[in-house]
Amino acid sequence: MQEIKQILDTRLANPGDTMPVSGHMDEKGYSLGGHDFVLPDGIDYDLVLTNAGEGILATGMLKAHVEGTCDRCLGKAEFDVAGEVDEYYLFKAPAEPMADDEDDDVDFALVGDDSTIDLTDALSSALLMETPFVVLCREDCKGLCPVCGANLNEVDCGHAAKVEAEREQDRLDASPFAALRNLDLGDGE
Repeated sequence: MQEIKQILDTRLANPGDTMPVSGHMDEKGYSLGGHDFVLPDGIDYDLVLTNAGEGILATGMLKAHVEGTCDRCLGKAEFDVAGEVDEYYLFKAPAEPMADDEDDDVDFALVGDDSTIDLTDALSSALLMETPFVVLCREDCKGLCPVCGANLNEVDCGHAAKVEAEREQDRLDASPFAALRNLDLGDGE
């Protein structure tokens, strides 16, 4: 992801001061969990930077249109992302490590010596958090035929109904009541 740095100016000199920041990143795409996604229109963001005393709090929204591959039918899938950005940038590192920071996990970033903050990680995190775990071309995507591989959204090859009927018969045969199927109870006379 391209680096996005914001220069802090005198509008953030005192605690409580705020400064709106908006912009556009011409990012082409990203990867997540083995999936490659395309960002045809890049990423737009609208943030507010607030001097919180010990650092700068960056909050706001990120928006992007995303294109990828459907997990069921392997066709084109499109969706919009609207992610919440929330990042804290300390003016200086804490003198002592936090008691819970045994694994060196950092929950903050630092304001640079040149009075800049790097928004790249905050924007990237918001984008990744709002990307769906399962990407579908549409909510009712039928997927691919397990027999011939046809896209069931486009054609009905007939295999899917046959496979479903076989599964239902297997389920009935595995039932503990399957032995009663052939029980002859007579006419009742």
